[in-house]
Amino acid sequence: MAATARLRARLISRVEPDGAVRDPCHSRVLESALLFALLERTRLEPAVRSRVAAYLTGHRDSPIPLDRLLARSALGSREPAVAGVLDVEQFLAHAPNFTGGRKRAFLHAVLLLLGAAPGTAWPGADAFDLRGLHTWARVQVTAVKAVLAHAHRLPHLIEATDLDLLVSTQRPGTVWEGNLLIHLSVLHALAPLPGYHRLISEGIRTALEHQRPDGGMPFICDEDTWVTATAGVALHAAGAPTPVLDTIAGRLLRLQQPGGGWSFTEQAGLADVDCTSVAVEVLHAAGPEIHRAPISRAIGFLHALRGRDGGFPTYLAGAPSEACMTAAAANALSTQGPRQHATLEAALSHLASQQHPDGTFPPDWSSSRLHTVFRATLAARHHPSNTTPGSPAWHIIRRSVRLVAESQNSDGGWGQQDGADSDAISTAYALITLSSHGAHTAPAPAARGAAYLLACQRSDGAIDSLADSIGPRPFGFTIPTLADTFALLALGHLAHHLTHPAPRPPAQPSPPSLRSGRHSEPTTSPLQSR
Repeated sequence: MAATARLRARLISRVEPDGAVRDPCHSRVLESALLFALLERTRLEPAVRSRVAAYLTGHRDSPIPLDRLLARSALGSREPAVAGVLDVEQFLAHAPNFTGGRKRAFLHAVLLLLGAAPGTAWPGADAFDLRGLHTWARVQVTAVKAVLAHAHRLPHLIEATDLDLLVSTQRPGTVWEGNLLIHLSVLHALAPLPGYHRLISEGIRTALEHQRPDGGMPFICDEDTWVTATAGVALHAAGAPTPVLDTIAGRLLRLQQPGGGWSFTEQAGLADVDCTSVAVEVLHAAGPEIHRAPISRAIGFLHALRGRDGGFPTYLAGAPSEACMTAAAANALSTQGPRQHATLEAALSHLASQQHPDGTFPPDWSSSRLHTVFRATLAARHHPSNTTPGSPAWHIIRRSVRLVAESQNSDGGWGQQDGADSDAISTAYALITLSSHGAHTAPAPAARGAAYLLACQRSDGAIDSLADSIGPRPFGFTIPTLADTFALLALGHLAHHLTHPAPRPPAQPSPPSLRSGRHSEPTTSPLQSR
């Protein structure tokens, strides 16, 4: 298909000689508002302040309630009560339950810094509990604690160890872990204290090195390692030439950390299950024997994080398991053959226990409910029990396919949530789910979905889509190339499975609780997403 070939050629053209696929994170209102408030407070960089103000002015009437509230508040508008603009509880419901206390305190701190929220009661102690938190969360929580302590006139709650932790993230010219949200939060936390003027001035100059052409600031500097790995998986699914995959694999090999994992960017030291799992798939696709040693180290990294419930967290051993990360790890493990079947089966059992009767899963790192759905479906499909009635894999597939079949919009696409307008990325997720089971038995929905997806393609081959990436959860951000990546991944899966259909699980009445409804393959590997 010419459109698919054009999209594949476009993504191949993004692979640089060193194997990286680079695409800077776009500006976001949250960080832009925080920078503007910091510049207003310090009266530094007046020319820059004007550029940021122009960016925020362009978002005063954003259709996104949070962006509208933040932009107007930063610019000094006297808005009505937050409750009249943003349903805080509904917004926070898109973050995992175990992060709720921290995220509520963070959002309150941001609104206070921008003058958008009146003083409220001091948050519960759980909002500042550092136990079991990864390094990014520890710094963010400490910065929020300091901001709120200042606002509540409780500076004695800021301990020397808190200040040491915050100051340790500041080095001229370097954004700690590539995270500008944390960088700016730390500067706000230190701004009211004496003795930090020079550090704050240098921190602002460091942040401004990443100001975007539109005057705004991004959430992170980049997530190029993640973008590169996902592009590799998509290109493999779409039959890209072997030298392209080898070049990408070489890049990933150079970025593997001593512990066996990968982070979302080479600027970060905290490895995660998601990036590591997708990197494993790329290395497996590029040559399981050639890359046996690095793959083995990566599988060891995943096993070290595995929870007692059979699931996987995002960052740290002992943290709550998450459905999306469990699906990611299961897809990586499925490349390793029978020796990982027990671990894979336990992961699928955890996934099945987390899947809701309607086929959805708890919130993950995407604003599209179909994100974990497609990854879980792929993981289930690659387990030998996927056609065995009553098995976890069988249940996952039936629920997921039923959800997708019932939620297609009249234009042929799928939206991020029930009733939402169609977008290309969510449609790609749905098509991968259908291609894993059902595209050959019900070709009309898949054909309509593919037609919608291709209608989103521009003349240069790129795909236009609403972004679905979120971080920190539930705040959205944009990396445009990911739309191309997931669209190509979907078209690659669809083409393969229409010619190599998966066996259909035997029909069986669903239990009352259900609304039911790798490399060994020539062109596709198991996963393939975020």
